Amino acid sequence: MSDSPPPADEQAPSGARQPPGDGAPRRPSWLRSLGLDRPELRAWALYDWANSAFVTTVVTAVFPVYFAAVCAAGLPPSVATARFATASTIALLITAAAAPFIGALADRAPIKKKVLGVFLAVGVLATAGLALVGEGDYRAAEALFMVGNIGLMGSFTVYDALLPHVARDEEVDRVSAAGYALGYLGGGLLLVVNIVWLKWPRAFGLADAGAASRLSFASVAVWWAVFSVPLFLRVREPSIEVSAEKGALREAVGRLFRTGRALREHKAAALLLVAYLFYNDGIGTIYRMAAIYGTEIGLSSGALLATLAIAQFVSIPFAFAFGAFGAKIGAKRALFVALGVFLAISVFAYFLRTEAHFFALAMAVSAVVGGAQSLSRSLFATLVPRDRSAQFFGLFGVVDKVSGIFGPAVFAAVTTATGSSRYAIVSVSGFFLVGGALLAFVDVERGQKLARSSQDLRGSGTKNLREPL
Repeated sequence: MSDSPPPADEQAPSGARQPPGDGAPRRPSWLRSLGLDRPELRAWALYDWANSAFVTTVVTAVFPVYFAAVCAAGLPPSVATARFATASTIALLITAAAAPFIGALADRAPIKKKVLGVFLAVGVLATAGLALVGEGDYRAAEALFMVGNIGLMGSFTVYDALLPHVARDEEVDRVSAAGYALGYLGGGLLLVVNIVWLKWPRAFGLADAGAASRLSFASVAVWWAVFSVPLFLRVREPSIEVSAEKGALREAVGRLFRTGRALREHKAAALLLVAYLFYNDGIGTIYRMAAIYGTEIGLSSGALLATLAIAQFVSIPFAFAFGAFGAKIGAKRALFVALGVFLAISVFAYFLRTEAHFFALAMAVSAVVGGAQSLSRSLFATLVPRDRSAQFFGLFGVVDKVSGIFGPAVFAAVTTATGSSRYAIVSVSGFFLVGGALLAFVDVERGQKLARSSQDLRGSGTKNLREPL
C-alpha cells in the first residue's frame, strides 16, 4: 500500500480521525488545545468574533438605551419598552419559523456559504441603517432592529451546521468552545471602544452621546462584515449531490419533513433538543434578567456597565477551558457540571444584597454560560448525520429561539404573583432540574454510532474540508 496521502476527494470524510503523518503542517500545541490549529477552524470560529459585536452593542448594551432615549423620545417609557420587546419577539418568532426551511434548503445543494452570506448581508445593512435613525424614528429603528436580528439568527442556522464539516469528532467540543470564546473577546473589545466613545464623545470629535451611539452601530456593521471574510475564503463548501427532480423549495420542504421523521430514528439528538429547550431557557433567563435584578437591589448604572464589560472578558478563558474539559471527560458530563453551577446560581441569587454579591453572581454566570451553550452545540453536532447537518441545525435553531420565551414569562408570572423577583429567580432552578434530568437519559455513544452509520448507509455526501486551501 502506498504511503502517499490520497487525493483530496478520497480522503476520510469530515469528522473522521486522520492517521498520523498525513502531511498536514504541525501547529503549536496550544493552538491544537484551543481547537484553532488549522486555518479553516480559525476562519470558522472567527465568525463568532464578527457577529458578537451585534449582540453586545446592538442587542445588549447600546441600542436599547438609544432606542428609549432618542428613537422613542416622546413616547411613555412603558410604551417604548413594550415596542422594543415586541420587535425582539417578532424577530425571534420569524427566525424560529424559518430556521428549519433555511436548513433544509441549505442541505438541498452546496449553498451553505451562499445562504449564510445572504443573511450576513441583510444583518450588516440593517445594522448600518441604525446609524441613520434619530429622534422620533422609532418605527424605522424597530424595523431595522428586527431585520438585523433576523440576519444574525438566520446566519447562525447555517454557521452552526458547518461545524461538523470543519471539525473532527475528537475536536468538535474544543472548536465549538473556541467560537464562543472568540465571540466574547471580539464583542467585548468593540463594546469597550463603543463605551469609551459614549463616555467621552467630544474627545473623538463627536457632538454628543447620540452621535457616539450612531457611530457605534456603524462600527458594528463594519466589524461584522470584515471579520466574516475569512470564513468565505478558508472554509470549503460541503459538496453534496443535487436532486434535479424537484424544485428547490419543494425539495427543501420534503427534506424538512424527512428530518422531522428522522428524529424518531435519532432519539439521542431528539432528547437532547428537549433537554436543551429547558436548560437553555433557564440560562437565557438568568442572562437577560441579571441587569434588571441588579437594578432592583440598588446596583448603580456605572457598576452595572462595568460588571457587564468585565463579565464579557471573564467568559473567554472559561469558554476555552470548558471546551478542553468537555473533550477530556465528555461533553455530557461537562454539561452536568455547568448545569450544576447554574442551579447553584439560581438559588444563591435569592440572597443577593450587595454589589459584591452581584459581581460574584455575574462572574459565576460568565464562567459557565459559554461552556454550556458551546458544548450543547458540539454534542448535538455529533448526534446527527453530517450530510443533513443544516436540516438538523435548523431544528436546533428553532429550539434555541423558542427556549428564550418561557423562562422570562415564568419569571414575570412569579414576580407578579409574589411581588418579589427573589422568588422568581429561584423558580428558574426548575428549568435546570428538568433539563438536567432529561439530559441524563441521552445515550451519547449510541446516538453517535447511529449518526455515523446513518450517513454510511446513504454514502458520504461531503468532501474533506480540512485540507489547506
